Amino acid sequence: MTKAGIIQCNRRFIYAAAIVALASGISGCSTTDKTTTGSISPAAVSAGSLPTGNFDQMNQEQLMQASASLGKRYEANPKDQAAALNFATVLRMTGRSDQALAVMRSLAIAYPKDRQVLAAYGKALASTGEFDAALDALRRAQTPEYPDWKLLSAQGAILDQMGKTGEARDLYKQALIISPNEASILSNMGMSYVLSGELATAEKYMRQANNGTGSDSRVRQNLALVVGLQGRFDEAENIAKQELSPQQAQANVQYLRAMLSQQNSWKMLKDKKQPKS
Repeated sequence: MTKAGIIQCNRRFIYAAAIVALASGISGCSTTDKTTTGSISPAAVSAGSLPTGNFDQMNQEQLMQASASLGKRYEANPKDQAAALNFATVLRMTGRSDQALAVMRSLAIAYPKDRQVLAAYGKALASTGEFDAALDALRRAQTPEYPDWKLLSAQGAILDQMGKTGEARDLYKQALIISPNEASILSNMGMSYVLSGELATAEKYMRQANNGTGSDSRVRQNLALVVGLQGRFDEAENIAKQELSPQQAQANVQYLRAMLSQQNSWKMLKDKKQPKS
């Protein structure tokens, strides 16, 4: 595997909100949420008899049940904003990103100036790889005089995937000015350094994120990922065990070992110049 291939694979499992299949670990290269950890919260919007709570905490069976219920509500009234937002979220989390985008595209037509709708539409676009359109939607959702740090962080995550690292990190810094010590921003910044192969710096940010405001399972799994990419597999497995079953944690570390052993791919990352912390 070439260095470009390694970095691309890293991008794919780093940017799954899963970040990965919603915090299910790093057992493969998958793509779901391209705006990473906490950039735009997938927590359910409460409205009437809609399923409520945090979708992150649901297992696949529960998500499918929520999808069926929300689908009926959406079908009855496609302009029901809360139902559509929740339905699109669950569709993305169950791997149906194209369908989620179709739902959000229709909602954006119905509510072209609604910030919440535009933000969710941008997330749906990013999930299908339509990065330019996603950035446009997120920028339209932003209010310059009162910028939203979540949107800035989401824009940064998309720019990172487009290879615009400098622009991405500038946005993370702006987001941190608004919300200092916010775990999700620090996590995104850390992942930015993973993508450029600067693993020591990435770990520094991920440890800050782990101790930051709003730190959650996804942040700790990102820390395990960064530690594992540096070859400290036992430490990575111990961190992962805090969030996953021992079997899942072990499987994740085995996957990392296998990936980094392919055609000296670990050496490619290890030999890359590391900045001083």
